Amino acid sequence: MMRTIVVTAAMAAAVLVGASSTPRAQQQESDEAGRVRDAATIFGEIMAAEDKAIPRAILGKAEGIAVFPSTIRAGFVVGGMRGRGIISARTGGRWSPPAFLTLTGGSFGLQIGGQAADVILVINNRRGLENLVSNQFKLGADVGVAAGPIGREAQAATDVQLRAQILSYSRARGLFAGMTVNGSTVRQDRDANGRFYGKRLESKQILFGTSPGTPPPVPLWLDALNRYAR
Repeated sequence: MMRTIVVTAAMAAAVLVGASSTPRAQQQESDEAGRVRDAATIFGEIMAAEDKAIPRAILGKAEGIAVFPSTIRAGFVVGGMRGRGIISARTGGRWSPPAFLTLTGGSFGLQIGGQAADVILVINNRRGLENLVSNQFKLGADVGVAAGPIGREAQAATDVQLRAQILSYSRARGLFAGMTVNGSTVRQDRDANGRFYGKRLESKQILFGTSPGTPPPVPLWLDALNRYAR
């Protein structure tokens, strides 16, 4: 009887230990998965409003697309931003699984208060893409960035926009438009890459190397890219 009680207590303790450690692992997994899912949702919602979306002609030539959901923007005259997002590259006519990035930096202008904005970067050429997934670089200083045209405004795109290596957009409070992100710094998020794919990977390995796999919800993200950025 005593032995049965001891064994039962030991099993109960093991279950409690497992239960206490599981949420932390799940939380780490769900954070990266949530980023991918949010990026797919945001991209699909923006492209569904075709008259105010990123022109298909631009997306059809894009070398890479990055989405930073709920990037925090705050400040009084001088502001700052911080966001975490994902990026995929077009390689051999196909979109790669996403790598994880962070976006930080300052912005200047007439602004007050704070808000969360969804930020999208459309990378127009290979050089811009390789710069974006390097160790660290500053938008506007290390690579040319311009506010991207939307909808029918694509016909009025300036030479600066057409020559820019990266076109930037934002959506805040339901409004979607081109946005300048000059001065912001992009870094690869190796820790997030490692948690999501189960091994520590450089962003360039994910985008340009052998596919690390497509864990959920990566197929949702790739479906959105294939639908709107063929």
